[in-house]
Amino acid sequence: MCIARSLQEFATVLRNLEDERIRMIENASEVLITPLEKFRKEQIGAAKEAKKKYDKETEKYCGILEKHLNLSSKKKESQLQEADSQVDLVRQHFYEVSLEYVFKVQEVQERKMFEFVEPLLAFLQGLFTFYHHGYELAKDFGDFKTQLTISIQNTRNRFEGTRSEVESLMKKMKENPLEHKTISPYTMEGYLYVQEKRHFGTSWVKHYCTYQRDSKQITMVPFDQKSGGKGGEDESVTLKSCTRRKTDSIEKRFCFDVEAVDRPGVITMQALSEEDRRLWMEAMDGREPVYNSNKDSQSEGTAQLDSIGFSIIRKCIHAVETRGINEQGLYRIVGVNSRVQKLLSVLMDPKTASETETDICAEWEIKTITSALKTYLRMLPGPLMMYQFQRSFIKAAKLENQESRVSEIHSLVHRLPEKNRQMLQLLMNHLANVANNHKQNLMTVANLGVVFGPTLLRPQEETVAAIMDIKFQNIVIEILIENHEKIFNTVPDMPLTNAQLHLSRKKSSDSKPPSCSERPLTLFHTVQSTEKQEQRNSIINSSLESVSSNPNSILNSSSSLQPNMNSSDPDLAVVKPTRPNSLTPFRKAKALYACKAEHDSELSFTAGTVFDNVHPSQEPGWLEGTLNGKTGLIPENYVEFL
Repeated sequence: MCIARSLQEFATVLRNLEDERIRMIENASEVLITPLEKFRKEQIGAAKEAKKKYDKETEKYCGILEKHLNLSSKKKESQLQEADSQVDLVRQHFYEVSLEYVFKVQEVQERKMFEFVEPLLAFLQGLFTFYHHGYELAKDFGDFKTQLTISIQNTRNRFEGTRSEVESLMKKMKENPLEHKTISPYTMEGYLYVQEKRHFGTSWVKHYCTYQRDSKQITMVPFDQKSGGKGGEDESVTLKSCTRRKTDSIEKRFCFDVEAVDRPGVITMQALSEEDRRLWMEAMDGREPVYNSNKDSQSEGTAQLDSIGFSIIRKCIHAVETRGINEQGLYRIVGVNSRVQKLLSVLMDPKTASETETDICAEWEIKTITSALKTYLRMLPGPLMMYQFQRSFIKAAKLENQESRVSEIHSLVHRLPEKNRQMLQLLMNHLANVANNHKQNLMTVANLGVVFGPTLLRPQEETVAAIMDIKFQNIVIEILIENHEKIFNTVPDMPLTNAQLHLSRKKSSDSKPPSCSERPLTLFHTVQSTEKQEQRNSIINSSLESVSSNPNSILNSSSSLQPNMNSSDPDLAVVKPTRPNSLTPFRKAKALYACKAEHDSELSFTAGTVFDNVHPSQEPGWLEGTLNGKTGLIPENYVEFL
């Protein structure tokens, strides 16, 4: 109260002083600047005009005089007299103008003595009035200043007297923190890190959270560490259940899952310590996790590729194609988050989700429906095109040949699980319809790739490399949209054998050497029975034993070690080695083409490079060898054995 009153008094003094200063400045304009401007324009301006007139007459008089002096004395007397009279007339006019100019200069000099000094005197008078007003204000402020000085001194004395008591209280609170715990209206409160799904995986955002057990209300306030304050809008949800998160199910420590009544999905939170998590779990009546591997149905509030998930996507697509296919910025313009969450909660409700014929009401905006579709896809346990194929799709998009890109992506799509492929086909057919109406909705294939690339093909971790691959995610989606009929309605071609790949590369090597990204991702992929696998292992083991006993003999008997390629057993036919004499360990090989490494585990080399200790690697389509003392992976079809 004392500070507030002091500020009010200070403000009053400063306001009065500032008002007087403004009046002084305004008065200066009237008493000083305006008269001087008037004197400059009227008096000095008139003198300048008189000087111009004088200079003009001087030039005229001098010119006539010079011309008169140059007259010849042989001219007639009448002509000479006429010239003399003309000169006299000009001289008289020049004399009159000169007098007028001198008169004007003298007038300006005389006026300056009072018309210049008088405004300055008036201005100084106003300045003295301003200073006098300040003196009067200081005089009136004197009493309050004296009281305030005494009050400040008393406050300082009280502070010095109570400082030791406050310090003693601080030590007691340090020794026994529980005895001096602050009484809070909340059952539990503190900082938690909340997992949020973004375009590039997930991120953990710091929140200040409070929980009230009676109302089961959880309030989360985003906290910005840099500014040290609130970093966004508050969010309140009603608690449904709280479950401790197992350590082996997530990379972070001290985590627990919260399910809310009024928000779909699971909210994963991270406490500051194990003790802090225990306190939050106790406050929320948390339970230990129970995993049932036989549970096939979708748990309430989670996104899955089941009948409910397909029903939600179909409803959203039907609503967009019937009501908003021509709406500009379709899928690019996002809806209000609260509306999107509300729509998802309605769609994911098992009671309404089972009603397959129920369309989305017209009250929901198209941008809300499109945002709900994208949000549901992000809520899936993993991206629709799966983490394990993410790198393969990116590599396919980096191929130089468009036909190779389409072929590789075609093959990869058919390696996805059945439900993922069906959902992807449903979505691509819809996006193709959207792109066909791009003249109205302005959403071309490229624009749709930008929107859906990070959603369908997001990486498992946010890294710099993942950010650099964003454009290739978009390219994959563009290829899927443009070639959706071929990719989803036809079976991909069988991959070429190693000999065929080698022959095709030799034929094309004269025109253009292939890039490193054109290597085959997998040459075969099949499920072996136990009996056939044992038969294969026995063949490999027997061959390795012969190698260990006589390494040189393997070169002469390599053909006898291979199984019969004409055998009627289809599984044994797949056992055909995909690399030349792959059973022979540690051989030399020569590079047919140049290759630049895309990862640390790969080797960079030029055509003609010789590798040592070349042998099969565990990754299909790759060999492992040594170059200049460094061991790394080599594309199988880039080398020939020596």
